[in-house]
Amino acid sequence: MSNLLARLAALVGLVVLGVLCPGTAEAAQAAQATQATQEPGTQATGLHISNGRLVEGNGNDFVMRGVNHAHTWYPNELDSLADIKAQGANTVRVVLADGHRWTANSASDVANVVTQCKANKLICVLEVHDTTGYGEDSAAGTLDQAADYWIGLKSVLAGQEDYIVINIGNEPWGNTDPAGWTAPTIAAIQKLRGAGFEHTIMVDAPNWGQDWQQVMRTNAQSVYAADTTGNLIFSIHMYSVFDTAAEVTDYLNAFVSAKLPIVIGEFGGPADQWGDPDEDTMMATAEQLHIGYLAWSWSGNTDPILDLVLNFDPAQMTSWGQRIFHGANGIAQTAKEATVFGSGSGDTQAPTAPGAPTASAVTATSAHLTWTASTDNVGVAGYDVVRVNGGTETKVAAATANSVTVTGLTADTAYSFAVYARDAAGNRSARSAPVSLTTATTPAGNCSVGYRVVGEWQGGFQGEIAIRNTGTASVSGWKLGFAFADGQTISNMWGGTPAQSGGSVTVTPASYTNTIPAGGSVTVGFIGSKGAKNTAPAAFTLNGAACVNG
Repeated sequence: MSNLLARLAALVGLVVLGVLCPGTAEAAQAAQATQATQEPGTQATGLHISNGRLVEGNGNDFVMRGVNHAHTWYPNELDSLADIKAQGANTVRVVLADGHRWTANSASDVANVVTQCKANKLICVLEVHDTTGYGEDSAAGTLDQAADYWIGLKSVLAGQEDYIVINIGNEPWGNTDPAGWTAPTIAAIQKLRGAGFEHTIMVDAPNWGQDWQQVMRTNAQSVYAADTTGNLIFSIHMYSVFDTAAEVTDYLNAFVSAKLPIVIGEFGGPADQWGDPDEDTMMATAEQLHIGYLAWSWSGNTDPILDLVLNFDPAQMTSWGQRIFHGANGIAQTAKEATVFGSGSGDTQAPTAPGAPTASAVTATSAHLTWTASTDNVGVAGYDVVRVNGGTETKVAAATANSVTVTGLTADTAYSFAVYARDAAGNRSARSAPVSLTTATTPAGNCSVGYRVVGEWQGGFQGEIAIRNTGTASVSGWKLGFAFADGQTISNMWGGTPAQSGGSVTVTPASYTNTIPAGGSVTVGFIGSKGAKNTAPAAFTLNGAACVNG
């Protein structure tokens, strides 16, 4: 646990240097961004790179949607793979150790990890964590040592090219002389290829994975060209360095434009004293560009702000977990299972377009949509509902039947929605005709809400919310809604259960606060994280109706 804490502290603490001294792209980057990547060599029979994208052996695109799992520190929690799959993930990045810093995971253990990944229909990204922060952290190992570890595992990895990606070493360079990353990275890739590995290889960026000095971005073309198979994918880790939409979109678009395959191999969202990562843009841009993301991490962080679930228990999902799995552009909405597990069966025929949706039960914050079902030669697996805004569209909901309630809307606002159908092989229909609607004006409710900060400390605070029923009848089974403006996140709550998506928060009651009597009130308290600002929410709703502040 202390090792994990040290790793997280180093990661977050050192990236502040990137915020203070952001790297600037060199002239070579401009040329790189317009240079199409050539396809060198022969491709692997399993997961491989084609035209700058990760694809399966059958040529179908595979977009990673998953999480990281700290197996080497929690070897008895391998059952978590089933829980991760149950949340909709199609990929898990598994933390391993090569013996330099932590006890090496044995060949039999790694073979069991791969078996469990396959049993749970998860693509498995295997990574060596001992390389973290090399050159700055004296305990870190080298990429060459990591490559030797993989070679020692070749007997259990060979033949698994359909199911695994080898991530040579986690964050394999710190902030000290990050230009030194390029040559050892090329050498490690070539060492594995020389040993006969045909798997897709993943390489992490320097600067503790965040590449704020642009070394990986500038040298990506030459690193990619050094892999004779062309089956190489780059991994950027996005934490506090990536705290604006422009930084996120600029970095990811540079790789996609150059046809250089990339994935967000780790990212965080909760704000801390070093900044507030823009996870909303990370996830939205990954969905727009059809590139993968893997959130950090399932559970077991010493600082639980980055736990997706607490105590490896999916019933204890945090607000960060709710954001990743069930928020906009989240895993439940966007993940598609790899066809190697039988979900595709060689089907290439797309479903017919759904009928134009019709809207009903339109409130200030939601609308129910229904449409005529699609047909398919094999079967329709589900539907994706998108908001259409001019020439852009944003996925807002997913459904397995031909209706869904879209939530999280803004009062008195015009929207246009359309629907796609998809089958189990990932084939998607043409888009339906759209439906336009305007949400209702938020009604005035019989409620008032008092919000106050009880105490603050660096990176965190305690808050209290008093909800008063000003009406003449009791209110039971209530739902409180509000939004944080400065990236605050709730990590623990008493008196209610929070669900958070970006800044938007909803709270449902605990058993002992379920009923608010007429003229009475209940109080909810919480612990939250914050950045430099901690502005109070501007407005509250109770069961969709606006409340008076105070």
